[in-house]
Amino acid sequence: MNTQRCTLLLGAFLLGVVGLLSAPLAAHHGSNISYDTENPWMTTATVVSFEYRNPHPWMTFTRVNDKGEVEEWTGELVTNPTFLLRAGWTKSRSEAALKPGTVVELTLATARAGGFNAVVRTIRNEQGELIVNSGGRGGDAPAAPGEAPARGRGAGARGGGAGQQ
Repeated sequence: MNTQRCTLLLGAFLLGVVGLLSAPLAAHHGSNISYDTENPWMTTATVVSFEYRNPHPWMTFTRVNDKGEVEEWTGELVTNPTFLLRAGWTKSRSEAALKPGTVVELTLATARAGGFNAVVRTIRNEQGELIVNSGGRGGDAPAAPGEAPARGRGAGARGGGAGQQ
């Protein structure tokens, strides 16, 4: 009887530990909570910096708003370095393609908290090549130039909206 009780208590304890440890994993993926993903918009931007890091790469960029004013934004890519690598976008290739001064076309979802912060869903270079495609709701795999997106709504998911330039 005592052995059965200890086994039952140990099992309950381990189940509770697994539950507690898995909660942060579910909480991490909150793009729809943090960003207005229902209203993506596009803009032409100039890369200031790009950081290839986990769990998501970040970039700083400038854009000119409708009034002709320069705004400096920060953006977290929906995709992660693993998906970038699978599509052939190594750290050195990504940093070369997104070096400071590079002009890109971005599809963004603005932060619900306001400010000049957004999640970056797609990045195209001046030649129109797709560097990153996260046009769907999740961390879609980026498409190598000329390839179809791995999943999601794809390159046609440009959406118009307020702030489009």
